[in-house]
Amino acid sequence: MEVFWSRGFAATSTEDLLGAMGIGRQSLYNAFGDKRQLYVEALRTYQRGSISDHVRRLTAPASPIAGIEDLLVGLAQEDDARRALGCMGVGSVGEFGMSDPELVALREQASPVLHGRLIERIGEGQAKGEIDPTLDAGATAGFIQMTMTGLQTAARAGGSLADLHGLARFTVDLIRTK
Repeated sequence: MEVFWSRGFAATSTEDLLGAMGIGRQSLYNAFGDKRQLYVEALRTYQRGSISDHVRRLTAPASPIAGIEDLLVGLAQEDDARRALGCMGVGSVGEFGMSDPELVALREQASPVLHGRLIERIGEGQAKGEIDPTLDAGATAGFIQMTMTGLQTAARAGGSLADLHGLARFTVDLIRTK
């Protein structure tokens, strides 16, 4: 997963994968079939972990606005090298777009989970007076998810921790009750 995450599918050779996993070519083929099937499994594993982490950060605080802030701020890894990886899912979108139906299906399974939980938290925040009640919860959830993509792309492009945290907090301030 780490090799695909750092390099993408096309720039990762079978030799890169064999070296990272410490196995022979035949073992790779026996276990995964081919490089593409290994990539799909790595992306599936990455998405499960990242969506779980996102939902955990979003849900942990009692305050919905604090949960949204934790979600966004938590995207920027403290470790410079880790932060520079950005998001494997966003990298996959950049590399494949809509051209691979199996990867599109993976995204379509993962995205609604976070989107639905965001809508719930936004509604809770509106009921508690923390989030602007005039905002449409669905559109606001979509805005937050697009912001997440932007933050992860900025991280991959070398954005500093301070800048990424600042943008995350700016986004939260936009939806906060004035």
